[in-house]
Amino acid sequence: MKSDFSFIKGGVTAPAGFTANGILCHIKASRKTNDTALIFSEKPCNAAGVFTQNRVKAESVKLTKKNIANGRIQAVIANSGNANCCTGAQGAENALRMAKAAATELGISADDVIVCSTGVIGQQLPVEKIEQNIGALKNGLSKEGHKEARIAIMTTDTQFKECAVETTIGGKTVKIGTMCKGSGMIHINLGTMLSFITTDCAISAEMLQKALYETVAGTYNCVSIDGDTSTNDTLTILANGMAGNEEITADGEDYRKFLDALNIMNTIMAMKIAADGEGASRLIECSVTGAKDVQTARGLAKEVIRSNLVKAAMFGKDANWGRILCAMGYSGYEFTPEKTSVFFSSRKNAKRFFEVEGAESVQIAGTSASDEEIEVFRNGVPLDFDEEKAARILKEEAVEIAVKLQDGNAEGKAWGCDLTYDYVKINGDYRT
Repeated sequence: MKSDFSFIKGGVTAPAGFTANGILCHIKASRKTNDTALIFSEKPCNAAGVFTQNRVKAESVKLTKKNIANGRIQAVIANSGNANCCTGAQGAENALRMAKAAATELGISADDVIVCSTGVIGQQLPVEKIEQNIGALKNGLSKEGHKEARIAIMTTDTQFKECAVETTIGGKTVKIGTMCKGSGMIHINLGTMLSFITTDCAISAEMLQKALYETVAGTYNCVSIDGDTSTNDTLTILANGMAGNEEITADGEDYRKFLDALNIMNTIMAMKIAADGEGASRLIECSVTGAKDVQTARGLAKEVIRSNLVKAAMFGKDANWGRILCAMGYSGYEFTPEKTSVFFSSRKNAKRFFEVEGAESVQIAGTSASDEEIEVFRNGVPLDFDEEKAARILKEEAVEIAVKLQDGNAEGKAWGCDLTYDYVKINGDYRT
């Protein structure tokens, strides 16, 4: 079942009742762009979230998990430049002060505020800088404020990441908007670096949680840039019900339409993160078909795109399919090497796939034929192939590794990027 939907402008402020803003609080002295964002719903929202599986968790993650446990939230405050992680009791107090500062200005309870941070680990957050500027942050809330907010959550990202869609549910127009950030320290496991979703759909907190678990499995959790799961991964969704549809409280047609729209949007966001990996020169998509089950297909695909040797080969435009088979072999997932085939393909001008604001149509993974394709390995046997053609394919900014198995009918995808010299440069002096 596929929903009828369209892309619209506005990101997190596209749904009714939501406003946002972003300003520069000088959390990190060298930063020249916005570093603190605020999202606000004029009505209390049903809410849900998924978070990092890293045992080391930022203080903002701990507080947000506590606040969101009752399924009710009305605002989000997020900062970049400082992760507020491994900061002890003072860090916990700083996260709470962020929530209280936003709550006081907005006239709501601090328990109804999501707090998120991203940046350097192990340094105390100068929360007083946020407190001193919270009035300006609140006073600038507007429907156009998503443009300021989407910048404020970026760290090493080279481009902002946002999307919004609308669909019809229960005879009412429902809008869903999102913004996220992520470029490095990404091997997503039930969350992303930071991702915020807003909707005016009427849907219970329980069904929001179900939808998040379902959507991350095939979108955000299928992204790996460098194999490092962040301490701050947070994905939250707020639903204020202002679309006026009958509240979704159980699985059914309305829930499936909502989930379809959410999946489409989150697939694009996952690809945006992968394409903007630190130092990356190309997006790498791995598709696995013919697997025994979906978990195996996705697991194999993710193991391929997280392999440093595969990523380095993609940077070097080297069709080294042996590294792909090697990564699959140590993945722990079952497949039959003797019945495995590998193809490389490319899509030219791929960056246009990600410019989705208000787009009438968007091409996402698997929806369009490749510009060029070459088979390099068939049924467990290497093929004689044109190395020049392979190199030509691998130089494009979006490359697909297609793995075809004969173990079943399941399929899955994962997204990553190549490993370049610039990744080492960025992370060699990230703290200093």
